[in-house]
Amino acid sequence: MANDITKGKSVIVGPEGGTSWWQPMPSRGYVDVNLTPDNMAYDTFSSGVQVMPPGGMVREHGHKQNHELVFIYEGTGEVDIDGEVTGLVPGTTVLFARNCTHWIKNTGKTDMKMFWVFMPPGLEDWFYAIGKQRKPGEAMPEPFDRPDNVQDVMDKMRFLPPRGS
Repeated sequence: MANDITKGKSVIVGPEGGTSWWQPMPSRGYVDVNLTPDNMAYDTFSSGVQVMPPGGMVREHGHKQNHELVFIYEGTGEVDIDGEVTGLVPGTTVLFARNCTHWIKNTGKTDMKMFWVFMPPGLEDWFYAIGKQRKPGEAMPEPFDRPDNVQDVMDKMRFLPPRGS
């Protein structure tokens, strides 16, 4: 019966409404984590935005238990999935399946801006572990390296290592 349908809980997160994390080398830029099971009633995904400056790169990795969806809405670059490189332009959607290694590079002259969804959630834990908290409007810090325990974090999160390692 139509009257027995239970409505879900909608959530709105405005600009600068999530938590924000500066990213270490070689990504640089920042990630806004907007939706996680911690701030919404759903436990099947997390989402946010990543802003990567020219020359920035998401290092090669993969996920043993997660799918990752990325939508490029500003900037240009390249993506490599299991050794196949493809150009990225605004309007490109990429779905990284489980057990596929991948990297993303900003090869353009402006920031690359990507909306991401991670299913099941957990990518936010990565950003918390390797990043430095960011306050909206502050200047990007000097480049910094990943923490010394990054391999432990990758193992705990069930990341795949880069090909050939």
